[in-house]
Amino acid sequence: MPNPSNTPSVPAARPDPDALVAQLKADQQQAARGKLRIYFGSNAGVGKTYAMLAAAQRERQAGRQVLVGLVETHGRAETVQQLHGLELLPRRLLPHQGRQREAFDLDAALARHPQVLLLDELAHSNAPGSRHPKRWQDVQELLDAGIDVWTTLNVQHLESLNDVVGGIVGIQVHETVPDHIFDDASEVIVVDLPPEELLKRLKAGKIYPLEQAERASHHFFRLGNLLALRELALRRTADRVDEDMRDYRRERSIGDVWPTRERLLVAVGGQAGDDALVRQVARLARRLEADWMVVYVDAPARQHRSAQSQQAVLKTLALAARLGADTATIPGAQVAAALVDFARERNASHLVLARVPPTAMRWWPWAP
Repeated sequence: MPNPSNTPSVPAARPDPDALVAQLKADQQQAARGKLRIYFGSNAGVGKTYAMLAAAQRERQAGRQVLVGLVETHGRAETVQQLHGLELLPRRLLPHQGRQREAFDLDAALARHPQVLLLDELAHSNAPGSRHPKRWQDVQELLDAGIDVWTTLNVQHLESLNDVVGGIVGIQVHETVPDHIFDDASEVIVVDLPPEELLKRLKAGKIYPLEQAERASHHFFRLGNLLALRELALRRTADRVDEDMRDYRRERSIGDVWPTRERLLVAVGGQAGDDALVRQVARLARRLEADWMVVYVDAPARQHRSAQSQQAVLKTLALAARLGADTATIPGAQVAAALVDFARERNASHLVLARVPPTAMRWWPWAP
């Protein structure tokens, strides 16, 4: 399998002065904005709020001004204990259906302007009468004001995974957070707990009262659900880290491949052996525990192919997606050059090509 890392480095293009000025302005605005830290986990009870409060205690002891905007302890003794010594922002009272309802006081937080503000449960829906319907919108306003915000989030509340989680646990989660909030966070800290340990905490009444815990163990907290949600949380975090690395390489015009992990890029072109190639690479990716992607280059020379050949490409890409690959159709004047550029952009460790009959060589100018 050819390795794009063996391809000679291409000199970086000359930077565009206008782009550099725009980037400088964007960097200055970003520097003035507050930093968002998300404590991220697979489920309630893994210890996100506890970890956030423990870190807040360390910040306070180091001399930073930390303010607890709102934290939900859910009656958990260990979490309540971590609040000791931290300053709590008084909650705002909002009238609702003839009663007073406690809510986070956004204006008071902005007026206090602490260095670090803790605001639990990012996906929470605000009480009627609040300035924003969603807590994540409060967080955006705080960040714009230059306040660092720490918060917590479970994987099932990410918008892009809402349907996936619903299919796993059989429950539709209605409180969601846009993925760009998660992806744009300055820091995501994964708080992980093996499902078996989480079930022990549940049965001991450390997550919910015992009666509620018993019901939860037969529904949302089934072992299979916990395993699947844990995998989703870890994979989503890995995707975010991978995107951060791609951004770093793109901003610095880094063309060389960094071998951070095995990542296979498979090229298909509507040939008879494409499906077999995809299945073979799927097995290889599983053995290597590697990411893999299947791509088709839509080059000008290919745009006059038969409808049957074009349909074959679509079927192959659909097969790859079912087997777990990411798929893409990419433009390119020359197939080989487009593939190498795409491999570098995605930091692929190996480029996988099929050997094709001589009559098909025109589609694969790099083939031997």
